[in-house]
Amino acid sequence: MAKYFFIAGEASGDKHAAELIQQMRQREPEALFAGLGGDLMETAGCVIYRHIRYMAFMGVVAVLRHWRDVKENFRIAREALLKEQPDVLVLIDYPSFNLKMASFCKKQLPKTKIVYYIPPKVWAWKKRRVHRIARLCDQVLGIFPFEPAFYARYGYSCEYVGHPTVEQVEKVRGERLKVKGERAKVKGERAKDSIALLPGSRPGEISHCLPQMLKAARHFPTYNIIVCAAPGIEDDFYAPYLREDERLTRDTYATVQQAAAAIVNSGTATLETALLECPQVAVYHVAFSRVFEIVFRCLKPVLFSIPYFTPVNIIVGKEVIKECVAYDFTVDKVTAELGRLLRDEAYKKELLASYEQLSSILGSRSASGTAADIITSKP
Repeated sequence: MAKYFFIAGEASGDKHAAELIQQMRQREPEALFAGLGGDLMETAGCVIYRHIRYMAFMGVVAVLRHWRDVKENFRIAREALLKEQPDVLVLIDYPSFNLKMASFCKKQLPKTKIVYYIPPKVWAWKKRRVHRIARLCDQVLGIFPFEPAFYARYGYSCEYVGHPTVEQVEKVRGERLKVKGERAKVKGERAKDSIALLPGSRPGEISHCLPQMLKAARHFPTYNIIVCAAPGIEDDFYAPYLREDERLTRDTYATVQQAAAAIVNSGTATLETALLECPQVAVYHVAFSRVFEIVFRCLKPVLFSIPYFTPVNIIVGKEVIKECVAYDFTVDKVTAELGRLLRDEAYKKELLASYEQLSSILGSRSASGTAADIITSKP
């Protein structure tokens, strides 16, 4: 009976891990699962030693503020690994923590196979990490189609398994159509009366992004403004920002799919929005961006290996969607881009054509299914 130990440190990792566990259970019904994660992993049948609510800290300041929790997370993870003695350790994103745990496992449990599913984006920054990942992990399962070639340049192996967002979008679409008994939505058929706002998944980024997003969207009074709430964030958190005629929803995919345009906090949400064929502008808040604008402009070529921040632009290799990042994240710039998306049909048509290119590059394979086949296969 195989034993698997998963480590996911935030909501997206919890979702990806849960999907992978479900697929692995289909292949190995008797397998045992334990690890660090969230409610979705627990529902999928994983024994949770530490919940992501104590782990999802982003940025140096947040980590320092919660240093006691961070130390406790390491202690719990180490003890749980030694107790479980798993056959396979599966790491999901969350690089700073997971690479340390991979090192611990390599030394203390040399017979345990280490698999990194959704590895760190070393192709974007911190390229040197590629050597550490390859040294510590027996298998690297990437979700970007260019990752195998990147690892190969250094003499290492990485297998592209597909992107989980493709799978999630298609799954939700299929469920919705099955329930409603409708035909698939005709491409280009879109409600014209709403603007969707996706301000992020963490309280800090929501509080920084949502006010600016709302100010931009309010320049178009003929459109309804719908804010997509993040899992785990209560409705009351959003209430102070919204006017009476502005709505909060938990059905993000349906909202985005029907919106005329969207303002999206940079990250996986931009990829979801693109796969749902909704025109969008991406934003990202950086603290003190005005003060450090000159420094940031100088250091960007040094710190980052690619010219883009959003998965959409990175995968296609060109600016498909406008990125209003750091000092470019202003109400005026977001408003101007939103205006183009809503009023310039030729511009929108070109963007949607690039979305088709994105879908073609990503392919249609099941990321969790392919990863499950690899992880559960016996040598």
